[in-house]
Amino acid sequence: MASNVVPEAKAALNKFKYEVASEIGVPLKQGYNGDLTSAQNGSVGGYMVNIISPKQHKTFPRQQGMRNWAESWVCYTYGVGFA
Repeated sequence: MASNVVPEAKAALNKFKYEVASEIGVPLKQGYNGDLTSAQNGSVGGYMVNIISPKQHKTFPRQQGMRNWAESWVCYTYGVGFA
């Protein structure tokens, strides 16, 4: 867990971590979890980030000067990052 987390939020994030782990089928337990793979552990953190900060999709038409303008669309995917 990150050390710069507000102390009051640590318990809530810890509870959230175990809820996410059980939801995606990772056998995360209190204490030592060295028997789990890095993919299993990483999937818990990645899923937490996706819930906290979901990706957004926005589609824009390209500039009118481009050929085949009616068929020229660009889709951007973005999310909110943490510093």
